[in-house]
Amino acid sequence: MQTKPASHVDRSQLAARYVAVRGLTVDLVAPLSDADATVQSMDDASPAKWHLAHTTWFFETFILRDHVAAYRLHDPRFPFLFNSYYEAEGARHARSRRGMITRPTLDEVLGYRAAVDAALVAALADLPMAALDLVALGCHHEEQHQELLITDMLHLFAQNPTEPAIWRAARKVPVGMPGPIGWTRHAGGIAEIGHDGDGFAFDAEAPRHQTLLLPHAIADRTVTNGEWAAFIADGGYREPRHWLSDGWTWVKAEGIAAPLYWEARDGGWTRFGLDGRRAIDPAAPVTHISFYEADAYASWAGARLPTEAEWEVAAQAQDPESGNQLDRAGPVEPRPSTAGPAWYGDVWEWTGSAFRPYPGFRAVEGAVGEYNGKFMSGQCVLRGGSCATPRGHVRASYRNFFYPHQRWQFTGVRLAKDL
Repeated sequence: MQTKPASHVDRSQLAARYVAVRGLTVDLVAPLSDADATVQSMDDASPAKWHLAHTTWFFETFILRDHVAAYRLHDPRFPFLFNSYYEAEGARHARSRRGMITRPTLDEVLGYRAAVDAALVAALADLPMAALDLVALGCHHEEQHQELLITDMLHLFAQNPTEPAIWRAARKVPVGMPGPIGWTRHAGGIAEIGHDGDGFAFDAEAPRHQTLLLPHAIADRTVTNGEWAAFIADGGYREPRHWLSDGWTWVKAEGIAAPLYWEARDGGWTRFGLDGRRAIDPAAPVTHISFYEADAYASWAGARLPTEAEWEVAAQAQDPESGNQLDRAGPVEPRPSTAGPAWYGDVWEWTGSAFRPYPGFRAVEGAVGEYNGKFMSGQCVLRGGSCATPRGHVRASYRNFFYPHQRWQFTGVRLAKDL
């Protein structure tokens, strides 16, 4: 990762940011029972209780343990339970069995958070400069887990036959269907992408470098639920010629016929969300689709997925804090824009680019060097943030990444085409 030089960090501002980020995570789990927070719905998801504890372990380990001489671990058993993938930190509990951690209880994990928060806030005034960047990293890390927490909760409750709503539905503002997709043309040429070094960025966003763009056009909005329903009605999930070979194998093996959480009920398509099951909004961006589905739709529509460079160049002039993003606890879902097409928020947008290192990339030294670099294989880049991404977390250079079959995140698609 990279940040401003630590000597320029305002410690009081950092403390306020820390408290705000940590508080939002606790607000997100407020509706959950201990059982809700313990269950793991699939290997890719983690229990809410684990997210609460893991983000706390991050601050305790890399700041308090390593930079506060008198600090003693809250519980010496917790590093084994709540380390995620840091090999440098030693043995850890298997990811697929996180739902077996019935103890500590939810209340005990919240107590762990409170104790670490008190210790870190008290230590902030005297932390060495090297630790302040790690506090900033930990806040961004926790924001990533806030999004994972929401999507993991959604996947968990979708497994419950009663389809419970844990948040009241947001008040709907009627919005008409968007017009046909518009296209922003780019003549091609040499462009610069990647983080410019001003402010925080994860290591995978750098170094900034030149890349060649060919003439292309990129859509001014993402694909809607209504447009996706037309793809289904036209046999999109039954026609192999639109699909990559691995994607078609996946469709047949898993019986895929619609986006995740969609069901046909009472003559129409419905979706499940944390506000319960409701009719799809045909004007809202389609979400919970895999890379395979996004690529097949693009083929059906006579287009393609944008490269991440094309997406970033188009988004550089846009405000990354605009659009439908996470501001507080409550129901989250993509919604039709009332202020014109948005480049940020609503849904993460699949690109046609593999998650690989930029030219000149070097992982940082130490355990935090494992943050991104070791995952640069077999995954696809997504851009733009979603309705579950905390506002202020993303930027034009931000690179998210998932495997091509995964779709429990708020993932959608924006089209591109060659000129």
